[in-house]
Amino acid sequence: MPDINTRNDRRYLSVWFPLLSIDRLRREEGRSDVSAEPATVLVEKVKGAMRLAAANRQALEMGLSPGMTLADARARAPDIRVVVHRPEADAALLKRVLLDFGRFTPMAATDGLDALSLDVTGCAHLFGGEMGMMQAVEARARRVGLSVRLAMAGTPEAARALARFGSGGIYEGANQRQALRLLPVAALELSDKETQALSRAGLKTLAHLDDRPTAPIAARFGAVAATRLNRVLGREDTRIRPERPVMMIAVSRILVEPITEMIDVEAVIGDLLLEVMDQLDLRGQGGRAFRVSFFRLDGEVRHITVRTGRPSRDASGVLRLFRERLAALAKPLDPGFGFDQLRLSAPVTDRLASRQGGFERTPPGAEDLGRLVDRLTARLGPESVRRFELVESHWPERAVRLTPAALPSGEQVDWPEPDPVDPPLRPLQMFDPPQPILATAEVPDHPPNRFIWRRVDHRLVRVEGPERIAPEWWRRLRGPLEATRDYYRVEDQEGRRFWLFRSGFYGEEPAPRWFLHGVFA
Repeated sequence: MPDINTRNDRRYLSVWFPLLSIDRLRREEGRSDVSAEPATVLVEKVKGAMRLAAANRQALEMGLSPGMTLADARARAPDIRVVVHRPEADAALLKRVLLDFGRFTPMAATDGLDALSLDVTGCAHLFGGEMGMMQAVEARARRVGLSVRLAMAGTPEAARALARFGSGGIYEGANQRQALRLLPVAALELSDKETQALSRAGLKTLAHLDDRPTAPIAARFGAVAATRLNRVLGREDTRIRPERPVMMIAVSRILVEPITEMIDVEAVIGDLLLEVMDQLDLRGQGGRAFRVSFFRLDGEVRHITVRTGRPSRDASGVLRLFRERLAALAKPLDPGFGFDQLRLSAPVTDRLASRQGGFERTPPGAEDLGRLVDRLTARLGPESVRRFELVESHWPERAVRLTPAALPSGEQVDWPEPDPVDPPLRPLQMFDPPQPILATAEVPDHPPNRFIWRRVDHRLVRVEGPERIAPEWWRRLRGPLEATRDYYRVEDQEGRRFWLFRSGFYGEEPAPRWFLHGVFA
């Protein structure tokens, strides 16, 4: 039987709104005093009969429940208030809540008609841990007038079951397994016929199913029951599909105090732009579109997008575009009681090479570079700022060394000037020590025609070499002399280029061996 205690680093939060329809009606009517409202039910026509779709707490306390016919409900409580159910209004409200809850994680999706499923992996630390995130989500839901029950677990189905059929809370590892085993079989959310069949077989809780092999359950009650069991018990992680695209680059700012003044809004946008431009620069990209999402205290979300004709990393220029866009809005940006979070994203990007930032025609001289090295060394320490220094050695792994940049260099050795027309003789990525490989050739002393590295077979289509590199003669005095190497620049069928060498000669002892020393970009 699979073990749900296997390591799973993903975390999911199920956000269930058990009274979504009633809360939506209360929001539309502008009522906030829940204790004073009359017993209210929402009804809809099902197969020609009017049935209850939802009921508030007062109606539930009278014994009324969803699915009951309106005639039976009136027989028990003649004075109940009846309102026509509007499921499309519930769906619209749930979509708005989904957008608002994007402040907690970009991986969010609706879960049925009255719940959300959030993938909060790597997000909880922004709110002081998982308990802090749960409290923030609950406070946000209640602030917009929605009753909520939350559960956090290792899979979306487990979190959903614990929220709807358990007491909610945070579950992980053995604690999650124990809590899931106590749930009734109704937590599988199968059809009434299948749930009744399980109950008649004496299988009342998930523990009764967990203690049995999955194959007999699938054979007797259907494959759907076995699949749902594995997912609810956390044996399978199906992940969630977010209902809005996740931006390639996005940064957020959660504000301790809500802001309402436009000067403060522009200041936050400017700070976020600097962070986005840094990430674009690291990727060698520029933004073609930039979007700011404004999250209001009351749950409203507004999106403003600006576009550029060419890829850009100019933060000040994009900020000017946002100022012009905000000033020209047909519907002005209304902060209401204030924005408590802003998010800036770059939904459209393109390649953009680094360019010179100023108008100087000559690069900074050695004096400017020296000042920079001094400042970095003083701030980070002498061992943190290093430079490459060329060493007189034929052996590739000994030809370059790293030395502290602030220390005076020893004997000056000029770097060789490669011909820009010729291909590179040495790869940028080299392995130290070289990686052993299995190589074959048509004739022992000929270039290789294939090699195996890390269990991948590379068939070669182009070979250049050999380039023979012998060890320094003076090292004979310090110890045994290393074997001579024959280097080859090779290219496989996929267009990948490698730098190989054969150490030693055939017919001599020890037998020659093949190594991979580097990979060309």
